[in-house]
Order: sequence, then C-alpha cells, then structure tokens
Amino acid sequence: MSGAALMLIAGPISLLPKAHADSYDDKMSALQAQINQYQAQANQLNQQVQTLQGKLASLDQQKTVIQAQMALSQAKLDQLQQQIADTQVKIKNNQDALGDTIADMYVDDKISPLEMLASSSNISDYLDKQAYQSSIQDQLTQTIKDINDLKAKLESDKASVQSTLDEQTAQKNSLVAVEDQQQQLLNETQGQESAYEQLVANTQQQLQNEAAKQRAYYESLVSSAGGASSGVSGSFQWQNLSPSNGAGGCSGGYTYCGPQDSTVDQWALYNRECVSYVAWALQYRFGKYVAPFNGQGNAYQWPSSAPAYSGAVRVYDPQPGDAVILPADSNFAPIGHAMIVEAVYGNGWIHVSQFNMFGTGQYSTMDIRNSGVIFLRFHS
Repeated sequence: MSGAALMLIAGPISLLPKAHADSYDDKMSALQAQINQYQAQANQLNQQVQTLQGKLASLDQQKTVIQAQMALSQAKLDQLQQQIADTQVKIKNNQDALGDTIADMYVDDKISPLEMLASSSNISDYLDKQAYQSSIQDQLTQTIKDINDLKAKLESDKASVQSTLDEQTAQKNSLVAVEDQQQQLLNETQGQESAYEQLVANTQQQLQNEAAKQRAYYESLVSSAGGASSGVSGSFQWQNLSPSNGAGGCSGGYTYCGPQDSTVDQWALYNRECVSYVAWALQYRFGKYVAPFNGQGNAYQWPSSAPAYSGAVRVYDPQPGDAVILPADSNFAPIGHAMIVEAVYGNGWIHVSQFNMFGTGQYSTMDIRNSGVIFLRFHS
C-alpha cells in the first residue's frame, strides 16, 4: 500500500465515494505483480523458443549435409550400375568375338588331334595350331574371368554404396522425425508465449483502467475541495497553500519524477507520494539518515516505524528538517499525510513543503498550525 495522502476540506467529504487512493494502489500493485509474473513467463518461453529455433536450424543443417552425402552416394550408385551394364556388354562382346575366331579356325570343335595332324603340313605346323588353339582358349578363359571378377567387384561396391545410401536415408528420416517433434514443440511454445503476452497486454489494460479511475478520484477530491488554499480538519489547520490546488508539478528538487506510483524509491515507497518526498528531502536536503520502512511506510505508520528502523525521535519543538506527520483521518487523510518543516514562525505557524496535497501527486508548500500533528526528528 502506498503512502498517498488525500487532503480535502472536511465538509463535502460525505458527498464523495468511499473508495480511497490506497485501494486503487492495492489493485494497481496486484495488477503490476501479475504483469511482472506473466512477463517473466513470456520471457522464459521466449528463451525456449530461441533454443528450439536454434535446434531446428542445427537439424536443418544436418539434413543439408546428409542430403549432399546422399546425392554423392546416389551418383556413385548410378555410376556403378552403368559400369555393371557396360561390363555385361563387354562379356557378351568378348564371348562372341572369341567364339567367332575359334569357329573360323575350326569348323568343327570336335576335330581330333589325328585329324588336325593330318591337315597340317608338318609336325611344326600341327604344334603351332595346337598351341594357338590352346592360347586362344586360355585368353578367352582369362578374359571372361577378369570380366567376371570386375563384375563381382562392381556388384560388391554397388551393395556397399546401397547400404551407405540406406543408412543415410534412415538418418535423414530420423532427423525429419526429430525436426517434426521440435517444430511441434516450437509451435506449442510460441503459442504459450503469445498467450502470456496477451495476458500481459490484458492486465496492462486493466492497470491503465485502474490508474484512470484513480486519476478521476483524485480529480473529484480536488474539485470537491475547491482547491482551497486554507482549511481546517479537526485540530489540523492550513493556510497559504501554494499553488492553491496543490499541483506545483514535480519540483522542489525531488528526483523520482516519473508518473505517480510508477516506481518504488530507495526506501520502498511509491514515487510522488507524500512519504517518498519527505524521505527524499530528509536524506538529500537535510542530510538525515532514513532507512527502508519494511512495508510500514504509510504516513500514519511513521510514528512507530521511523523510530524502529531509522532511530527517529518524537519532538515538540519543531525545526527545519523535521518530518511532520498528520495521523490518519477517515474523512480527511485516510492513511495520514507527511510533510517536512521548512521554517518555524514565532506565532505558532510552521511553513512546510510536501507532495500529493489533494491527491495531485505534485509539489506544494503551505503553512500549518502547530496542532494535531506529530514531529519526528531524524539523526544525521
């Protein structure tokens, strides 16, 4: 809950709705927590998406390499198949050629050695014919054997290349299956990421709606209070409010000047609330020590939390640099209001500076009566 101070004249308060700025702050804080949670989930899913996309890219690269290897294997297989076909033709051609040669030399392959001898002019001629026939037969046998050996080797090479190609095909199919699974997981993860991003957008819209309601509520307070430069609520009195509507911008040297309640300062207080400004002024303008409030930073809590955490003490002789606390008033300041003493006059009036008068979230100064408030002195 923030330390917002809602300052208005007591008279018209009964005409205003019962909602207070702190209830809007609670809703907005809860919505912001949801946004942070959803965004964290979306960021985590986005990291998973990037990882999955990286894996898919790696798988695609592996597929490209295997596809290239398969192309080489297929080309080699095609070449071997052509060589085997050529060898078959070569075997047939050699068989036909050698058969024709023998047929031309010997009309009948059943010629006996005696008949061959009888047809020869002499023994030498017979031996030459016999040797030639034997040579032709040996040559035919060796040629056929060499060609068959080559065919057998080509068949073996073909089987080896086919086996390699089958393995590569299996690897590719396995990669495709893994790629399909990764792609499905990527699609699901991207869907989840989109769903959380949509939740972030929806919740941000809710947050904007609550902020608009809070601004409208603040404006109703200012309107109802009439931007009064002076007023009384119980024993608390103020006058000379400048500017008279409490809307002096983000000035006074205060450094947390983003949109109201958009950030948390170093004391764990929402920015541009009265308590955040006073904590800042105490430390950076007056050199006082102010510790975080551990969740007890609403103005009405300062009389107990400031002494506990920062060693502040209550005083009755205010001086510049003292914190001024207006206790909680359900009709005037539901969670109290914090100011800081700028000057002390001798007639019972004190000049203070502040943020969030009339719920504007802006800087202003005014004079207050030394009554109905608590003064806290922080140590240097």
